[in-house]
Amino acid sequence: MGNADRLRRITEAVRGAERLSVAELAALTGASEMTIRRDLETLAAQGVLERYRGGARSLLLRGEEPPFALREREAADAKRRIAAETAALLADGESVVVDSGTTCLEVARALRGRRMTVMPLSLPAANALTGAGRIRLLLPGGEPRPGELALTGPLTEASLAALRFDTAVIGCCGLTAEDGLTAYDLADAAVKRAAIASARRVVVVADAAKLGRTALARVTSASAVHAVVTEESASPEETRALAAEGVTVRLV
Repeated sequence: MGNADRLRRITEAVRGAERLSVAELAALTGASEMTIRRDLETLAAQGVLERYRGGARSLLLRGEEPPFALREREAADAKRRIAAETAALLADGESVVVDSGTTCLEVARALRGRRMTVMPLSLPAANALTGAGRIRLLLPGGEPRPGELALTGPLTEASLAALRFDTAVIGCCGLTAEDGLTAYDLADAAVKRAAIASARRVVVVADAAKLGRTALARVTSASAVHAVVTEESASPEETRALAAEGVTVRLV
């Protein structure tokens, strides 16, 4: 088990059980107790959990999203494949709004060198596109959400309402045929809705773990999504259900 996978497994296990010992986490991951102690220090520094002698307890509620720094390392290869496939769906000359989140950040990086107009909805994505000579970069207003640095609030929503994009590339916390596209954060959900309303086409990018999951805030129905780019390991039942809603599912 790689370092990023082990950190994710520890985060999920401690959040589910509320607290676990070092010995229990070592048995769960197959790592040594010394390695687990180092991992717990890393996660404690990121605000994911709190250490106590011999173990750790979660600082994340079940409905909260793990920190950006932790998620950025998860499924990194899959996110790059998803980003490359998504970039291939976009034509030169298009106007594109790129949502916040770690997978959308990879999409922004994949668009460097392309000739198109792009509005990124996070500071990391804006930074990734700064200086990309053929990109016409549009920056929305808004307030950066701490940690995530996603732009949210009425200024962001107004920026989106003033424009019409060819494509919106949207990240998600959960996507199911039944519950549609969902997010953990209410302000983030509002920005996603505004981005979707401003675009002619909606492409959702999500690693396999997001399919079949439902988060707190509903963004839109599955039928409002034109395409989903995800991993080959995504749930076949969920991909078939999405296809039945008219969504084109592309597996990478």
